[in-house]
Amino acid sequence: MKPRKIPLRKCIACQEMMPKKELIRIVRTPTEEILIDLTGKKAGRGAYLCGKVSCFRLAQKSKAFERALKQPVAAEIYEQLEQDFLGVQDEFLARGEQSDDEG
Repeated sequence: MKPRKIPLRKCIACQEMMPKKELIRIVRTPTEEILIDLTGKKAGRGAYLCGKVSCFRLAQKSKAFERALKQPVAAEIYEQLEQDFLGVQDEFLARGEQSDDEG
């Protein structure tokens, strides 16, 4: 039986290729809303970040979100995303450790 192909995505900050499940997806929905998508299935244009706060800050500083999402991102959206990212980071890292134990 042929092994399943693991989809890879690139972190918009550090440019490292990683399996899609190990990255956090930021999505611009069709209603122009920007939010974190932990399921990876929300409709809209997505950008991926590894779970490091340093990568989030680098993406913010280099305007990588604006390029990836093809839309200007306001300062208050960055603030909201940072709060969400910090909250999600712990949950995301715990989820990653859980899948490591299973495999």
